[in-house]
Amino acid sequence: MSEKKIRIGIIGLGPVGMILAVHFREAGCDVLICDNDKIKTNQIKNEGILLENAIQKKAKFENIYFSGAELLQKNPDYIFISLKTYQVESVLKEISENNTSFFISAQNGIDVENMLSEKLGESRIARMVINFAGNLSAPNTAKVTFFNPPNYIASLDERKKNVADKISSLLNSVQLQTESISSFELAKRTWEKTILNASLSALCGIGRFTMAEAMAFPDTIELVEQIIEEAVEVAEAEKIRFPDDFIRNCLRYLKKGGNHYPSLAGDLMNNRETEIDYLNGKIVEYGRKHYIRTPLNLSMVNMVKAMTQKNLLSQVSSPAITGQKSKLNLKTQKSPKGNCFMGIDLGSAYTKFTVIDEDKNIVFRYILKTLNKDKVAAKHIINAIHGEFPVKFSCATGYGRKNFPDADIVKTEINCAAEGANELLHGEKNILDIGGEDIKVIRCDKQGRVENFYLNDKCAAGTGAFLTEIAERAGLDIKEMSRLASQSEYKQELNSFCTVFAKTEIMKWIFDGVPIDNLAKGIYLSIGNRVAKMRIDPSVPVVMIGGVIAHHPFLKTLLEEKFHQKVVVLEEPQYVVSYGAALIAKTQSVSFIKQTEQGKSSTEFV
Repeated sequence: MSEKKIRIGIIGLGPVGMILAVHFREAGCDVLICDNDKIKTNQIKNEGILLENAIQKKAKFENIYFSGAELLQKNPDYIFISLKTYQVESVLKEISENNTSFFISAQNGIDVENMLSEKLGESRIARMVINFAGNLSAPNTAKVTFFNPPNYIASLDERKKNVADKISSLLNSVQLQTESISSFELAKRTWEKTILNASLSALCGIGRFTMAEAMAFPDTIELVEQIIEEAVEVAEAEKIRFPDDFIRNCLRYLKKGGNHYPSLAGDLMNNRETEIDYLNGKIVEYGRKHYIRTPLNLSMVNMVKAMTQKNLLSQVSSPAITGQKSKLNLKTQKSPKGNCFMGIDLGSAYTKFTVIDEDKNIVFRYILKTLNKDKVAAKHIINAIHGEFPVKFSCATGYGRKNFPDADIVKTEINCAAEGANELLHGEKNILDIGGEDIKVIRCDKQGRVENFYLNDKCAAGTGAFLTEIAERAGLDIKEMSRLASQSEYKQELNSFCTVFAKTEIMKWIFDGVPIDNLAKGIYLSIGNRVAKMRIDPSVPVVMIGGVIAHHPFLKTLLEEKFHQKVVVLEEPQYVVSYGAALIAKTQSVSFIKQTEQGKSSTEFV
């Protein structure tokens, strides 16, 4: 009789979870994986998990789950928790109801294993100290940026050291070197890794540095060294001893980190919660326990928390800043009715995906940067959408529509914008779309038909690209610009519409000491005046769509002053064009199929 396979469960498929899953699979284990991102799980179901760069491996998986509860019902022998610390709360209830599995925390930070041990007791918990890192280059692909062996694993209860021995043996058999250690040594290895994480993660997030960039400047290296010195003093008060050359070795280690962002930095820059409480926050907490001051670590904690709070607040619309948004609803429906239809808007800056069902309900939306390196990611998303929804027909639009072979038909963004806007707001209107590289004004009649349209596409003046470049030169955070401008009474605009000359003009304003809120207002004034010179019929309503108005709500207030009328911003304005493309796909699917059967092959309809 063949020996029963060890059953390993992994909850959380970030880079750490993916790397562990592939190696346990290679070691001959029965691996069950779980993540609540359907794009990711569908892609893994179809193509497996791919590791590239420092580790190059691939594995296919059969047991893939969308929720932790589903995986926990299968009672794996060992379950790895590779979630961010702020995500653990979401699975604690299900974990506490599991009476058989042994749990391993594969997370960063001090005391993270306590979240599990408080529910289950120490006898069923181990902690793994991870010494590899990576980032996702596609939903099912982890780019392993480095592995500095070994990893460490220890059972919290010394009587269960055999579990740590078993796990390390499995990983060592497939060259993911992992050392089984005692629970006493675990504290030292945990502090050692946390000090390395805390020394750079917050700094990179605040300054938007990669590890290589942060370690290239003497000033930031000095900060890093002092953060480490504070942490070492606290650790020693906890009876943890490091060798005399520990700080020097830390700096050498960090200089090899490479040109990537630490995990916490990525979370902070992408407006997500962070693990700061378990990194620098724990250093501060233990410092207070021993009456040791840790001013630099405390500064990092407070700055990250302030930025996180600001990021969260910026995602909540404020009437004082945004004005009244359209009440039109674009809510995503979970269960599609009948066949589905997909619209893809390939813009110059971002690609937007929208899927609707037979009743025109939106069942899925997704946005992705339009970059060459993301062509594979776009393909993955298309495949995942087809795997999740019964897509009968699709329509591509935008700048890249004719270079996108996966769509059934292509349409101009003029038609798609009109279709989407008219579905949401009937009647005569001017549709104003400020995009990444151009500005469009689309005049629709009472039936929603395009009467005329005007483009500003000879240069990037007044567009999203213009706004981004000028804001960067002025040192303005894009997310803060509307709030700053709303506080200003400034009346002066940029004289030049040319991006090159406008940058020079901005620098003069900065040298002249123009306050930051006035800089923001001046930039918006120049865009507003540019738009106001376009052919907009003042006798009919103005409706705004596109990514620029989604992120710069102050433009609505400014344009209402210019047009002397209310401006309507459709809900989720950046998806209106892809929504229109999906509507066209639905409408034209029947006629296109008939034309195809008759031998016609034209794919672009006017």
